[in-house]
Amino acid sequence: MVRAKSLKRIDGMSDIFARIVAMIGAVMILMRRWGKSPHAPAVGAAPAIPEAQPQRIPTLKMPTAKGWSDGHVPTVAPGLKVNAFAKGLKHPRWIHVLPNGDVLIAEALGVDGGRIKTPFDYAMYSTMKRAAAVGVSANRITLLRDTDGDGVAETRHVFMEGLNHPFGMAMLDGTFYVGNTDGVVAYPYSDGATRIEATGRKIADFKPAGHWTRSLLANSDGTKLYVGVGSLSNIAENGMEVEEGRAAIYELDLTTGTNRIFAGGLRNPVGLAFEPSTNMLWTVVNERDGLGDETPPDYLTSVRDGGFYGWPFCYWGQTVDDRVPQDAALVASALTPDYALGGHTASLGLCWLPAGTLPGFPDGMVIGQHGSWNRSTLSGYRVIFVPFENGRPSGPPRDILTGFLAPDEKFSYGRPVGVKIGPDGSLLVADDVGDVIWRVTAA
Repeated sequence: MVRAKSLKRIDGMSDIFARIVAMIGAVMILMRRWGKSPHAPAVGAAPAIPEAQPQRIPTLKMPTAKGWSDGHVPTVAPGLKVNAFAKGLKHPRWIHVLPNGDVLIAEALGVDGGRIKTPFDYAMYSTMKRAAAVGVSANRITLLRDTDGDGVAETRHVFMEGLNHPFGMAMLDGTFYVGNTDGVVAYPYSDGATRIEATGRKIADFKPAGHWTRSLLANSDGTKLYVGVGSLSNIAENGMEVEEGRAAIYELDLTTGTNRIFAGGLRNPVGLAFEPSTNMLWTVVNERDGLGDETPPDYLTSVRDGGFYGWPFCYWGQTVDDRVPQDAALVASALTPDYALGGHTASLGLCWLPAGTLPGFPDGMVIGQHGSWNRSTLSGYRVIFVPFENGRPSGPPRDILTGFLAPDEKFSYGRPVGVKIGPDGSLLVADDVGDVIWRVTAA
């Protein structure tokens, strides 16, 4: 986290320097557009991934956070409607629904300005700040309750506060689990409680910083928790020693108290979901930067026990990243993901959508695409649906919610993150720029 003195020094740097960095970034984007024609999105089970074009300085482009004006809402797919389930939150990221129908929202913001050492680091920090992607974290979980069933939360309570960048949540057998950036903590919970004040018990430790989110998902019998832990860096540029235990999905055995890496080589696995017909674990992964607009694509994939998915040595199977010192044996073992989601879409949220939950949508996965910061033409900034048949993706993605990004790409009204089926069968979407929880239902 950024110390107070560091923040003061960073924010006090001259506007002239910031403008120069922005101008350099704009020129670089134009040069890249002129230098080669745009590629079609790398999407689907057999994507056309362009040849890597290593960038000495990565593309930096992000819209200014604007938020939603009164009456302005995202664009919804035909046959659906959207309303604000709750407004006025502070950077809502993740959603969990308790058995009694209460909706919990993790409000947190990653602050990583402590590694500002170069002009590009400063440009990155300034851009992220303008886009409302860095700042002071609320570090709390808020409880929302729709008491009259009208699709709007009438009451809210501070369920927990003083946490360390909370993200994932799970509730099992009277125990509430929180995925803080530095580990998973268990708390006693009573049905219907609107606040937890008891001291928690830490059941797993994880290294903070870098990709800071710690998503949680319980298995069907409640004996295990799966935890997504992202890498510290882009391509292990600080060495593999500091990446030990990262870029992986962990399995926590709640019966024995032990944990292990379930699958590795996953640069930043965030959303987790089970496909019910096969009981297979799936995740969405944010891939590496600095190789071009569509190279490599973020992806949706099933997760095999003991599987290795390439990071940092290779991507999309065994395509070697020449920027990284190689490990031939690990490259040879790398699995190819199941379904590409396009380059730098920042696909974060993931949940299973049973057929009929939304009219016209079969079984499949819903994905919250937070949106890019590192390509010449922005991608993501939408909620999409990937249909499934026989436990596998079975067709092209469909939009559920769009309109988070202005047509000229200068502003973002919102950025979708977590997605979850609500207690009434609606689809809930966390929007961390709009500070809204959106609710999608049949029109």
